Amino acid sequence: MPASVGWVWLVVLLPLLGFLANGAISFIKPDAKGAVSAIGVGVLAAAFGVSVAVVSGLAGAAHDAPFIVTLWEWMPVGAFHIDLAFQVDQLSAVMLLVITGVGTLIHIFSTGYMSEDPSYPRYFAYLNLFIFFMLILVLGSSFPVMFIGWEGVGLCSYLLIGFWFSEKANADAGKKAFIMNRIGDFGFLIAMFMIFGATGSLSFVEVFEAAPATLALGGTTVTLITLALFLGCTGKSAQIPLYTWLPDAMAGPTPVSALIHAATMVTAGVYLVARSNILFALAPISSTVVAGIGGLTALFAATIAMKQWDIKKVLAYSTVSQLGFMFVGVGVGAYAAGVFHLVTHAFFKALLFLGAGSVIHALHHAYHHTGSHEDAQDMRNMGGLKKFMPWTAGVMWIATLAIAGIPGFSGFFSKDEILAQAFARGHDVPFFYVVWGMGAVAALMTAFYMTRMMIYTFHGPNRTGEKEGSHLHEVSWVMTGPLVILAIGSLFGGFLNLPAVLPGAGWLHHWLEPITEGSAAFVGEVHLAHNTEWILLGLATVIAVVGILGAYRLLKPQNLVPAKDATPETGMQKVLLNKYYVDEIYDAVVVKPLMWLSRAILWKTVDEKAIDGAAVNGSANITRFAGWFGTRFQTGRVGTYVFFFVVGALVLLRTMVR
Repeated sequence: MPASVGWVWLVVLLPLLGFLANGAISFIKPDAKGAVSAIGVGVLAAAFGVSVAVVSGLAGAAHDAPFIVTLWEWMPVGAFHIDLAFQVDQLSAVMLLVITGVGTLIHIFSTGYMSEDPSYPRYFAYLNLFIFFMLILVLGSSFPVMFIGWEGVGLCSYLLIGFWFSEKANADAGKKAFIMNRIGDFGFLIAMFMIFGATGSLSFVEVFEAAPATLALGGTTVTLITLALFLGCTGKSAQIPLYTWLPDAMAGPTPVSALIHAATMVTAGVYLVARSNILFALAPISSTVVAGIGGLTALFAATIAMKQWDIKKVLAYSTVSQLGFMFVGVGVGAYAAGVFHLVTHAFFKALLFLGAGSVIHALHHAYHHTGSHEDAQDMRNMGGLKKFMPWTAGVMWIATLAIAGIPGFSGFFSKDEILAQAFARGHDVPFFYVVWGMGAVAALMTAFYMTRMMIYTFHGPNRTGEKEGSHLHEVSWVMTGPLVILAIGSLFGGFLNLPAVLPGAGWLHHWLEPITEGSAAFVGEVHLAHNTEWILLGLATVIAVVGILGAYRLLKPQNLVPAKDATPETGMQKVLLNKYYVDEIYDAVVVKPLMWLSRAILWKTVDEKAIDGAAVNGSANITRFAGWFGTRFQTGRVGTYVFFFVVGALVLLRTMVR
């Protein structure tokens, strides 16, 4: 093992130390913001430096087998033996760089965005703890170790989404995310039990080596295992039907959205499928379900994003949609393509969230100076901000062109590869043509609603108000700097995995081959004819251009009025604005019946009447009656006692005579 690879434990330890230090500062000296910033950002920057050394050591290794760094024995119980160990391989290396690299930029941005928050140390403590658990998730060498990180990021998402918990809506959003993720996690737990029963191990290396021999291709066991794993993915990665927590999670600070909902936690489900690719390759039904749910989620979420006014809600539904594209990739067996889009999405979506954070921060500043109480996240209260925030507008346009799929930008290459692979595999599984169609329509909508967001935010007349406009300005460089770096990634990230028709194609695909080669025997590789691939590239370009030009043609920002003066939406626009009323349906079908069952049956009937009434109060009443009955014989009169004595004696004598 290369010496640098052995230092991977330090990558995990550093953010944990940051959490402990900033957690202590939050109690001891909460106003020490300089120390908090130095620790919070410093541990992440150091972790990124160590990660680069680890990945360099892996790249220079002579063989492709994963390196296992064992810390200690964790659960040695009979045949069940799990070490607390980290696995360094090509897939975890990609995630390592994304988490620590993008995470460091978001931490830097946070020093400016959260600088005036009274809970500044607590915020950075939570942020460092989140990174610690996310690293455990991607580095764990077994399903149980991965599950530690899986649950840990769920806890931290609850803490960060509900960070401003004094407002009920924020606290409710944190609880909603936590509970819906627990539903998915139940599937993960069931899958682990079934995997151990089938293979006798939960270690990735042992399970994936044993899987082809112990699990029949298309068999019931492997199908159930992978469907249970995917249930966990739908919760963590916000796919139908467990996606509704993510838009509400926008209640947390905007940098949290950039970290959790762009680069890290929500991609955990995609990572799990890519990590378990051999299991999904053995379960074609499950893979089809993954691709189908991914395509449907991509399309469904895109339609909702078309009519949202909250800038963060647009990006939230965009994230749900883009995660759907990633699941299409891993679902059709193009695991490298799914991971590729995961990486490019980390760049342009983190940039979009942080850019939106800059806009919100600037508007809050302006409203604070004028005493206005308008919604700083409603695009109807923006407009013309390019004049005041040119750097933010410029870098956000780069991210928008990337997510829209304009050629040359990162999103074009990663999204096109997913759609091309879905189209190619449609020859063997015709349903994948339907998935490709859903993805193509979702891509068209993506270009439209992202352009809509940019037009209403940065172009047209300014709707913030004359007094507010005089206080608008570009945010500080501690916030703009990370945006510029992410813009570079959004521009050039696509060169990691160029299409086969271009020179230098497929670098990331070849890098991940040691991870995906086991599944290749069951999924097979498909190659499009060059002419077909050029046609698909051209079609992807047309889709992006039509979406952008369509938004410019149809939308009139000069006709838009501030939110307080806007007329209510009607018809289909109202349906989209209210997100198809899915939350209301869940409330009517699931929440209210459960509340009725809990209160009317379990509480009022079972608890109060059966348990309290019959068991607890009933036994107390019997005891009380027995005591009362006994007191009837304690009169204090000698004659009464003599009478009972004589009666008792006579009864005893009568009994003895018999």
